[in-house]
Amino acid sequence: MTMNPAPREGRLRQALEANGQRFTEQRAAVFRYLSHTDVHPTADDVFLAVRLALPGISLATVYKSLETLVGCGLAVKLSYADAAARYDGRTDPHHHARCIACSRVVDLPGDLSRGEVDALRDRATGFTVTGYRLELSGYCRDCLPAGSPAPARA
Repeated sequence: MTMNPAPREGRLRQALEANGQRFTEQRAAVFRYLSHTDVHPTADDVFLAVRLALPGISLATVYKSLETLVGCGLAVKLSYADAAARYDGRTDPHHHARCIACSRVVDLPGDLSRGEVDALRDRATGFTVTGYRLELSGYCRDCLPAGSPAPARA
């Protein structure tokens, strides 16, 4: 089944124009890749994938395209102190779980309720909360250390 790229490309064009950016084929290729994957790739991963369709693209162009997409609200940059940044083409409210052994990142559905966010906000004394990001860390099924309890199934 082939997806019609027109609605996504229109969304890309509109967001770029609203942020004073030009539409380029390189940005479109990076956007298409991010919007069709759920693996939360690094910039290097994006470069390797996009270069199959655009052999002349450079790693620097991929980095610039990713930052432009993040700045336009079309992608999210997931930064971790112990690893390379990863990018998420999903901008809807959701959370992440990250494996501390292999660095795999997976999407978790849902959002905290307004009451839960308010309760956390109340604990942040002297801090104005403007948003939040929830990330669970642990081991994926493939990396679970021997003797650890098996993860619960959904």
